[in-house]
Order: sequence, then C-alpha cells, then structure tokens
Amino acid sequence: MTALHEVHELAEPLAPGRADVPVLGPNKAVEVARELGARFAAGSAERDRRRLLPTEQLEQLSASGLLAVTVPREYGGADLSAETLAEVVRLVAAGDPNVAQIPHSHFVYVNVLREQGTASQKERLFGDVLGGARFGNAQSEIRSKHVRDHATTLRPLGPRIGSGPARAAEWVLDGSKGYCTGALFAHWIPVLAHLDEDGPLHVAWVERNAPGVTVIDDWDGVGQRTTASGTVRLDQVRVPSDLITPYYLTFERPQTFGAFAQLLHAAIDAGIARAALADAAEFVTTRSRPYPDAEVERAADDPLVVHAFGEIELQVRTAEALLAEAGRAVDRANDDLNDSTAGQASLAVAAARAAATTASVDAGSRLFEVCGTRSALASLVLDRHWRNARIHTLHDPAGWKVQHLGRYAIDGTLPPRHGQV
Repeated sequence: MTALHEVHELAEPLAPGRADVPVLGPNKAVEVARELGARFAAGSAERDRRRLLPTEQLEQLSASGLLAVTVPREYGGADLSAETLAEVVRLVAAGDPNVAQIPHSHFVYVNVLREQGTASQKERLFGDVLGGARFGNAQSEIRSKHVRDHATTLRPLGPRIGSGPARAAEWVLDGSKGYCTGALFAHWIPVLAHLDEDGPLHVAWVERNAPGVTVIDDWDGVGQRTTASGTVRLDQVRVPSDLITPYYLTFERPQTFGAFAQLLHAAIDAGIARAALADAAEFVTTRSRPYPDAEVERAADDPLVVHAFGEIELQVRTAEALLAEAGRAVDRANDDLNDSTAGQASLAVAAARAAATTASVDAGSRLFEVCGTRSALASLVLDRHWRNARIHTLHDPAGWKVQHLGRYAIDGTLPPRHGQV
C-alpha cells in the first residue's frame, strides 16, 4: 500500500534508442481502449480500497500507443480526432477513471506543444511521446486566489539579451504546485510559470528526475484516490531557454484549447456513469433480493427497479451522445477556426460536461437505490463510483457551463476564451 506524503521516483528516465510505441488508427485505438478498459476494471475496486497506485496499468497504457494518438502526422503520429480521443478516454474511464484521469494533462500539453512549440521542441518532445514518454502537469497552485492565479516564476541566469525566453540561455524555476495529476508517473513535467515576476505565462518543460524537482504523493481525496494528484516542488530547477514555450499566446486568438481539455474531463465523467450503471445491472441480476410487494422472482423484474434503470440509462446515453457531438464540434472548429466555430465548440463541450456531471453523480448514487441494502457493504467498494464522480466533477463547476449556455440562448453571447470552457 502506498503511504501518503511519500516521495516517489516512479517514472524511469528515457533511454536513447528506445522502441517506438504502435501508431494506432481510429478504429484500432477504440478497440485497444475497450480491451484495456475491461482489463483495468478487473482490479479497480481493489486499487481503490487499498489505494494502490496503477503503475502497471499506466505502463500498459503507454505501451499500447494510446498516449501517442494525438501526435501530429508530420511528426510520425496518428493525429486522431478529438471525437475519437474522447471515446478512447471514455472507454478507459469506464474501466478505471483514475487511470483515465492520470494522462489528461498529457494530452493537453501535447496540444500546447502542437499550438505553441518551436520546431525543435516538437521534434524532441513528440519523438519522446512516440517512444512511450508521458507528460505530467504542474499547473494549479494551492495558495492562489483562483485557478488561473500563479506565483511560480522563471528567472534568467546570466546576462539578458534579446526578448522572450531567448534573452537568457538558461532560467531558474522556483515554486510549488498542487493537484499535479500525472506528475508522479511522468517523464516530462510541463510547469506553468511567469517569465520574471509579472511576465506572461510560459510552459517550462522539466524532466521528472531533474535536480530540484520533488514530487510528493500527498493526494488524500475521498474519490479518484489513485490518481496521485499530489504536490510538485521546484527548487532552483534549471531550464534551458529552448525548453520554454509561450502559454499566454494560446488565448490571444480563437482556439479550441479549453474545449479540448474540458472534452476529456466530460469523457471521464461519462465513463464513470457507464461503469456505475454496469455494476448496478450486474449486482441486481445476481445478488439483489426482490421486494415482496413487487411479487416477482428476481429483483431485476421489479417494475420500480426497471423504471429506475431506464431513467439512469437515459441520463447516461444523453451524456454519451453529447460527448460525441462535442468531439465533432471541436474537430469542426479545428478544421475552420474562427470566433464562431471556437465558441460553438466550447458551448457543445459545456453541454457535454454539464450532462456528464449529472449522469455520473446520479448513477453513482442511484446504484444503491436499485441494488438495495446488500450493495452497501464496504467490502464491495460500490461507493467508489459516486466518490469518483463527485470528486472529478469538482474540476470546473457545472453551474458555470449552464450559465454560458444560458447567455448564448438568450442573446447569442459566446463563452470567454480560457481553459475552463
């Protein structure tokens, strides 16, 4: 069992000459995700109960090629669509949403690299991803005023020449980050930091085992217990200028960066909802006793139980359909990017996130309603579905998704440009 507050060295350093992972087309990627999701489901309850970190499962995910599916074609990747990736994430999450959440930031920062990286950064880092490397995340800060407030800073070493990151050959990075999902298992940790005290936000690409980097497994959430979303401390970490990417430029033009990130969150929630419903169906057909007034032999034939399952199925199908449509909207915007298409993509994703939030939390709760008293045993860990949904859906309030949808419905106002829509 992994102890909290322990410092880990989980990710092996990347070795030169490593074998590349498979490059998966859309159909194969979905097939592999379905197979891995089923495999991950088998031990998900036990991992949650004992808080066993899914190190082996992350290695399988990396080796499968699924973490490389969004690498652009010109760099050797499959460059799969947002719609396909959302389905891949949903299928993995239906098996174990912890495993699905860990690489969320990996895909997001592959996207950052695609949008703002230099040619040399893309060549190096995309090459690492095709070799099985994982990106982590050191973004949010525990003591900040809000989610988009950052104190972590890059300061130049030596004389300043020119402008931007290139004005110094090397920079020093100091700060502390929280909720760093993926960092514990990463080879590279993208760190969000200001250039100088009040300069624009940049991404510093830091190797997981670089001097001055400490990853602490102090995540103690009641749900998503094995994501290891702990703390990253950065003490005088040296970063060369050619491993710094401008982040602030992302939101100065129409973009799908935020919609893409939120789409993957919606996919995780939809996967949780489907998993809760599947476990409820298995339980009610094999272990539940019928209520006497129903006058049936099986609990699964109780009309009240059947009706409740129908209501949950409707919610889950709605979330899944909105997820697929949101993925298509992101893809349409990427094909013809402007304020209107980007705004429509964000609205479609907002609808999917709101629906998946409700579906996952409700399915995790109503599981006990349809399964009865026997399902409440702690040893069964069926409560993990509700706990996982309740914690993961806290990333961004669903109410704000509905607010943006309402403003658009009333007067056509498009949502703001930031990473939370």
